[in-house]
Amino acid sequence: MILIFGDEGSSVPVKEGEVYDVTIQDIARQGDGIARIEGFVVFVPGTKVGDKVRIKIERVLPKYGFASLVE
Repeated sequence: MILIFGDEGSSVPVKEGEVYDVTIQDIARQGDGIARIEGFVVFVPGTKVGDKVRIKIERVLPKYGFASLVE
């Protein structure tokens, strides 16, 4: 696994293009589902709390990331 370090020295436990099985834990103000991977927040559009989904990481920023659903 490759760790990317953000501006505060914290490691980011995900990498663009990787696939994960996650459970949606919360909903963001914009309506996207929120999953956490080792505490790192990932926004997943088209999901709701309690969904168990497979996601692909699309974009990684220092404090959060974005993912899409894998069919």
